[in-house]
Amino acid sequence: MHTHQNHNHQEHNPAEGACGCNHSHGKTQHGCSSEQKNLAVETDHAHSHDHGASCCSTDDHEDPDEESDRLAAAPPSGSRRYSWKVTGMDCPSCAKKIENAITGIPGVENARVLFATEKLVVDAQSDVSLRIQDAVQQAGFTLLGAQTTKAESPKASHLKEFGPLLLLTTLMVVSWALDMVNPELGRIAFIATTLVGLAPVATKALRLIRSGTPFAIETLMSVAAIGALFIGATAEAAMVLLLFMVGELLESYAANRARRGVKALMELVPEDALLVRGSERKRVPVAGLRPGDVIEIAPGGRLPADAELLNPFASFDESALTGESVPVERQQGQKVAAGSLSVDQAAQMKVISEPGKNAIDRILQLIEEAEERRAPIERFLDRFSSYYTPAIMLLAVAVILVPPLLMSQPWDIWIYRGLTLLLIGCPCALVISTPAAITSGLAAATRRGALIKGGAALEQLGQVQTIAFDKTGTLTEGKPRITDVLPSNGFSEQRLLTLAAAVETGSHHPLAQAIIKRAEQYGAPLPPAQARRALAGVGVEGKVDGKTLLISAPAKLAAGQLDAQLQNQVEKLENAGKTAVVVLEDGVAIGLLALRDTLRSDAKQAIAELNALGIHGVMLTGDNPRAAAAIAAELGIDYRAGLLPEDKVKAVIELSERRPTAMIGDGINDAPAMKASSIGIAMGSGTDVALETADAALTHNRLVGVAEMIRISRATHANIRQNITIALGLKGIFLITTLLGMTGLWLAVLADSGATALVTANALRLLKKRQ
Repeated sequence: MHTHQNHNHQEHNPAEGACGCNHSHGKTQHGCSSEQKNLAVETDHAHSHDHGASCCSTDDHEDPDEESDRLAAAPPSGSRRYSWKVTGMDCPSCAKKIENAITGIPGVENARVLFATEKLVVDAQSDVSLRIQDAVQQAGFTLLGAQTTKAESPKASHLKEFGPLLLLTTLMVVSWALDMVNPELGRIAFIATTLVGLAPVATKALRLIRSGTPFAIETLMSVAAIGALFIGATAEAAMVLLLFMVGELLESYAANRARRGVKALMELVPEDALLVRGSERKRVPVAGLRPGDVIEIAPGGRLPADAELLNPFASFDESALTGESVPVERQQGQKVAAGSLSVDQAAQMKVISEPGKNAIDRILQLIEEAEERRAPIERFLDRFSSYYTPAIMLLAVAVILVPPLLMSQPWDIWIYRGLTLLLIGCPCALVISTPAAITSGLAAATRRGALIKGGAALEQLGQVQTIAFDKTGTLTEGKPRITDVLPSNGFSEQRLLTLAAAVETGSHHPLAQAIIKRAEQYGAPLPPAQARRALAGVGVEGKVDGKTLLISAPAKLAAGQLDAQLQNQVEKLENAGKTAVVVLEDGVAIGLLALRDTLRSDAKQAIAELNALGIHGVMLTGDNPRAAAAIAAELGIDYRAGLLPEDKVKAVIELSERRPTAMIGDGINDAPAMKASSIGIAMGSGTDVALETADAALTHNRLVGVAEMIRISRATHANIRQNITIALGLKGIFLITTLLGMTGLWLAVLADSGATALVTANALRLLKKRQ
């Protein structure tokens, strides 16, 4: 272990990081068992997940804003986790209806619906699967097994989807025609049309009331339609229901558009694979693949699991995972992520991922966890809408009762206005305004190779004003090479390198690997070294041929251990931006080795783009100040050098006190600083610890992705502000015009459905916009 503390990397396992995500994702264990009970996938959790410094708390007095983080944790001790696929959801408010229906079932501890992946996850003390299925069915939705394949999923019927709307439209046209010929017949026809349209809406409203959602749009719509019939507004009652159906279809279309990216990701993994055993080849389900199995991918075929290439080389299109459009050439032994496309030849691969734990699964799990970690503004709007709707309903009752009772006004006029006001009370557009934008923003980021863990992280990204960068592996490639070998005391270059490499053998430290690689160029075997040990904060020590060898940073040596000539050489090397290490034999310096890491090809562009966004960059490194200064000057950013991991934490806390600060890194030693920052960003090639701690990750490993993420975040929050303005603005306008008698029932529904469609369409612009 060297004194260059910022390199304190653990051994990287490319197999884990082929997706650029590198997670084992132990935080949330969604049903990964193949055992199915009553359609549910069940997972037993006998253990809990610590999370280090996570905010998953079991405190009864926890902040409601921490609820999302708590839900992302493992189920409580002794409970089991069940999961299903849910169909029939049109918007995020449907998810809430399902959760309300299940929460009241005895034995259920937690229930949540992940709208983006259409998944229901329930933690329960006992098997309540049948009761859950009944409750969800009563609420008007359908459950499928979580492992249901595409072929097994029921196909959507266009007649079932559009039939009710076509029927109601036909009845409306007939009713209008009759009304023009005979008003009395027309009135009866409109009543019949209203009853036909009301039947499914009222049925669903009753189900939702029984399942714990009394203020659903279906309830408001039913009350308004029935009230309109009683006061003789038969045509408007029918029109209200027709416009409601149109609005529901628009919401369903928009929701499917928003989920399309996630569905495309889920479909990247084929359902079967060609297993190779000796000379035998056979098709097997992907779920049956295990680590060590050899599979063959045809040209144009997709990889069903994370795998290691057995061919000498092959090209793969990884754009679906990384956003990088140019195919990547992989060499024998390199790892390739599930979902990658074999470009030019048949490739034999050795499977390295367990079922349900490949790159795609890990990304989908991140998306699910992201949905659970909602933005503060989204939580606020949820709470606001829970008060807003009952308040509007009370106002509607007051509008119906007060003028007739206290001012002798006509009942029919004020009942009509009260019913119109009731429809304005529907919070659909307001509730969907934030999740629609956030879902689109997260999907847009994923397309560009950036994984952001939820709305809260997306919101914080847009507020960042300072970014603290780790140096090695973040601003630089993390692959230093020997630039200078300066022996002294009669030692040759080969002998100096051979001795240094002997002591470094077995280390996975980047500097150690660079020394070993250079020594191997001589082709001579390395002498054995005994008693090798890392000296924390100093270097590494060992014995070769009975003599003690020490490889140390110059600053850690006692005064006088280096003569003037070597000291001058150290200063020259460090002033040139190189890292110098001293090799000592029995306490006597026998030479210097200088190493330099190369800047990432896009580092300068990334810093320039961040500067254009008004974001200040600071480099935090354990390297020596002179080497750090040379790199910082090349990039045009500030720096702090010679930092231990705890010093990085202090530096980040200090920066965060001044302005919102993000920390970006890739090593184990970067994880505490990431946690201390406003938001942590991990490079996709980093260690599992860094990726678990981070709030966002760059799967494509390109620094320019940081500026892209921030632009997406800012665009998303501009979109949210626009959506809230549209939702509340339209409601405010129609509230006033309704009280003044200027607008009626059908316009109120049009305003509600129109606002919902407008905010959804506005949110979908984020998917198309080039950031």
